[in-house]
Amino acid sequence: MLPIDRHAWLRTLLHLGLALGGGLLVGLALGQVWPALTLTALGILAWHYWRLHRLLQRLATRQRLKPQGTGVWSRLDALLYRGQLEMRTRKRRLLAMLRAYRAVATALPDAVVLVDRNSQRILWFNEAATPLLGLRYPRDHGRPVTDALQPLPMASWLAAGRHAEPLEDVASPVDPSLRLSLRLLPYSDELWLLLARDVSKLLRLEHMRRDFVANVSHELRTPLTVIHGYLELLDGDDHPEWGPLLSEMRRQSQRMSRLVEDLLTLSRLEARDQLPEEEVAMASLLATLRREADALSNGRHRIRVEDEAQVDLRGASKELHSAFGNLVSNAVRYTPDGGEIVIRFSRLPDGGAVLAVHDTGYGIPAAHLPRLTERFYRVSTSRSRETGGTGLGLAIVKHVLGLHGARLQISSEVGVGSIFSCVFTADRVLPRQAHSTEAAAP
Repeated sequence: MLPIDRHAWLRTLLHLGLALGGGLLVGLALGQVWPALTLTALGILAWHYWRLHRLLQRLATRQRLKPQGTGVWSRLDALLYRGQLEMRTRKRRLLAMLRAYRAVATALPDAVVLVDRNSQRILWFNEAATPLLGLRYPRDHGRPVTDALQPLPMASWLAAGRHAEPLEDVASPVDPSLRLSLRLLPYSDELWLLLARDVSKLLRLEHMRRDFVANVSHELRTPLTVIHGYLELLDGDDHPEWGPLLSEMRRQSQRMSRLVEDLLTLSRLEARDQLPEEEVAMASLLATLRREADALSNGRHRIRVEDEAQVDLRGASKELHSAFGNLVSNAVRYTPDGGEIVIRFSRLPDGGAVLAVHDTGYGIPAAHLPRLTERFYRVSTSRSRETGGTGLGLAIVKHVLGLHGARLQISSEVGVGSIFSCVFTADRVLPRQAHSTEAAAP
């Protein structure tokens, strides 16, 4: 017990003793000791009940009165007064923080919408939600978000909850020419945060970049074809001193032609939202990949194909062949002579399938793995140029797999080798047809 509290108790007991002593003296003087003590005790009890009534009244009306006196009740009043002051200070600080947070949310150029998870109703939104999403206060306050943001596909998207993937390009309900990126952040068990960002300018710049690359590639194709044709007409035997120069010019023109073709392929993939759906006979495709790997290796590597899945895939056969072929050709180019390359097609426990290309090449440092699918990114520039790589193969693989709802996984260890895996979901797996197996048989 604090000294001030002990002092308050002692003063209260002293007052109680003095009151009872006074009552005893009065009773002795009147010859009525017990009635006098009884009346004194009832008076003390009434006084305490009156102080309790005052305390309850202060709590009910939230009055703040400065304490007076030094007894127990005065000490209780002092503690109550201090608690009220601390609560008032805390509320002011919380309100100031809340106003600051709201000011920050209001100043954001992105739309911020607070949604109740259970009812999916709008609880709050900032000013940017009006020009971007068409929300207005008080009309849309408390309204279901699926109704307020029509015609956006909100119902199916919200149903995914924490697993909802960002919608990178959707039309604004206010202006269809305004393109938005939507992201759902479930930051608590009861509340969701819906963020909408204007990405119209970024998409226009991306389209301009894609069109520029496609147009330049088309323009380069014709002069490269002419140059390559004239180089083929020149015979190094007529001018022996020109032989090495002509050979290098032919090699570089062929490399430039492959680069242009890869750029055109990448531009076509970026311009498409989906690919034609067909049954891809994996047995015959694996056999084709084996023949291409043998031709490119020319006996310098040990090449194996392991078809463990015994299923087919649903997708675009030409594009998948291109993606798988890029992985196989990379494995052949970056594996030293005498190394081993394994093309393995297997099933996953969740019903999906994975085509993995294993090699015993140089390996890739872990710091480079996240950037391998970037355009023209090279782990070793000199080695890539020596092998004839364009720096676009893995970017093409990534886009092809993305259009199939698949993903590329890369694992590598320096000095041991690399594994490039194309992982397909269960909805892409089909039972293998008998004719595809027969077609793949030698």
